[in-house]
Amino acid sequence: MSLNKNVHPAEQKKIFKKYDLLLDNPTNNIKHLKQLEIMEICKSSIHYYDGKEYKLICYCIMPNHVHLVFELLAKERNVGEIVGSIKKYSARRANKFLKQVGTFWQAESFDRLVRNEVELFFTVKYVLLNPVNAGLVENWKEWNGTYCYPNYLVID
Repeated sequence: MSLNKNVHPAEQKKIFKKYDLLLDNPTNNIKHLKQLEIMEICKSSIHYYDGKEYKLICYCIMPNHVHLVFELLAKERNVGEIVGSIKKYSARRANKFLKQVGTFWQAESFDRLVRNEVELFFTVKYVLLNPVNAGLVENWKEWNGTYCYPNYLVID
């Protein structure tokens, strides 16, 4: 599912909120990313492109999905190509670790253009507070799967 570019931002927020509630539902059994080894595979895959294709701002690796915020540095590849590379590499390594074959990631990714500093602030806040809002930790810094560029944002 991909969001129509003509959908109002407020409506997009409602859709994302409903989607997150489904993902955070305790009955959702797909939680490979909670395993420390798989989480580390995802972290290294995300950090690989930092400074090369994008400036990494923040991410949150949840038990069954990932939020990633970055700023493109060059225009050689688009967001979809970069995210596709991250997914392909991490899926290969994760499947090898799990001794499984087949699809690891959902085919579709949800991406959004952040238009200004205010929207970026609230996007980063949303990403970092994801494990808190899901009831996994009390403070976002306690979640092993969160990263925020040093001194970028202070949320306590």
